[in-house]
Amino acid sequence: MKRKNPFVTKGYAGSEYFCDRVKETKDIVSLLTNDNNLALISPRRLGKTDLIRHCFAQPEIKDDYYSFLIDIYATNSLRDFVNVFGKAILEELKPRGRKVWEGFVGALKSLQSELSFDINGCPVWGIGIGNMENPTVTLDEIFYYLENADKPCIVAIDEFQQITHYTDDQNVEAVLRTYVQRCRQTSFIFSGSKRHLMSAIFTSPSRPFYQSVITMGLAPLSLDTYRDFATTLFRQYGKEIEDRCVDLVYETFHGITSCLQRVMNVLFLRTEKGERCTADKVADAIDYLLDLYNDNYETQLGQMSERQRTLFFAIAAEGQAKSISGGAFVKKYRLWSSSSVMSATKGLLEKDFITHENGAYMVYDPFFALWMQRKV
Repeated sequence: MKRKNPFVTKGYAGSEYFCDRVKETKDIVSLLTNDNNLALISPRRLGKTDLIRHCFAQPEIKDDYYSFLIDIYATNSLRDFVNVFGKAILEELKPRGRKVWEGFVGALKSLQSELSFDINGCPVWGIGIGNMENPTVTLDEIFYYLENADKPCIVAIDEFQQITHYTDDQNVEAVLRTYVQRCRQTSFIFSGSKRHLMSAIFTSPSRPFYQSVITMGLAPLSLDTYRDFATTLFRQYGKEIEDRCVDLVYETFHGITSCLQRVMNVLFLRTEKGERCTADKVADAIDYLLDLYNDNYETQLGQMSERQRTLFFAIAAEGQAKSISGGAFVKKYRLWSSSSVMSATKGLLEKDFITHENGAYMVYDPFFALWMQRKV
C-alpha cells in the first residue's frame, strides 16, 4: 500500500522508501551468506538498524534464512540480554506458523513452566526477569535452537557495546564469544554506535572478540544521493522540490539520515500536489519540529546537574567542542576547574546527552543542539 508520506521517520517500510546503501547492502548480504560475522560501527541516527532490516529483506536472506534483530540498548545484565534475545526470536518466529515456533519453544526446557499461551494457542513471552533462574542455561538453549533450526540463522545484535556496562560477575564478552565461535549455521552482525567501545571490543588483543569479525563503518549518505532520493519521491507524488531546499536541510544536519527524514517529512506534508517546495520553507519546518520537542528538551535539561547543564550549553554553542578542559574553552564559557569539567563530561556522556567523535564533543541530538542555540 502506498504511503501517505514517503519520508519514513520510524522503522523500515520497504526498499521503495529506503535511500541507496546499494554497495553496503550487497557487501553485507554477501558476507553474511558466506559464513562471516560482522561488526557494523557508526554513530546513531545514520540508519544502521534500517540497513540491517533492508539486508534481511533481500531475497538471498529472506528466502533461505531465519533472521533476528535484537536491540539490547536497555539491557544491564546477562539476564536482561537473554530475556530480550529469547523474546525477539519468538516474536519473529510466531507469524511463520506453529511448526516453526514449536521448534524454538521446545528447545527452551528451562522456561517450560514460565511460557504462556494466548487464546489462539500462540506462545507469549511473559517471562519476568526474576523468573529466569539461570540465564546461562537459557542462553545455551537459545544457541542450541539457532544451530539446529530447519534453516540457517542470522542474528543482528543492535547497540552491542552495551555489554561493556553489564554488572555481572562473569565476563559476558567471553561467554558470548564462546557461544558465537561454536556456531556453524548461524552468522552474526554486532551493530554499535559508540566507536571507542566497539573498537575496543573487536580490535583490542586482550578482548575475547579480537579479530573474530569483519568490521564495517557507515558514513552519511552523500548529498547527491539524498537529493536524488528526495526529488524522486516528491515527483512520484506529483510534487516538486528545489535542489537548494534539500541541500539546506542536508547542510544543517550534516547528512544525519534520521534528521533529514524528519524535516523532509514536514516539508512534504506542507507541499500540496502540483506545488514546488522552496528553500525558504526549511527554517519554518525546523522551527515547527523544535516547538514540538520543547517540553521534552526542557525535561532533559532538568535531568542534568547545574554544572552538566552549563557545560551542555557551552558544547551546544560551540557546535564541535575540542579541548573542553583546556584553559581557552574554560575561560570562554566561564567554566570551572579541568577536573570538574571532565566530571560533568562523564555524566553527559553516560546519559547520551553528548557524544565524542573524531576528537570533538557534540550534542548527541542535532535538534536539541538547535533548540539550545535558540535559547542562548
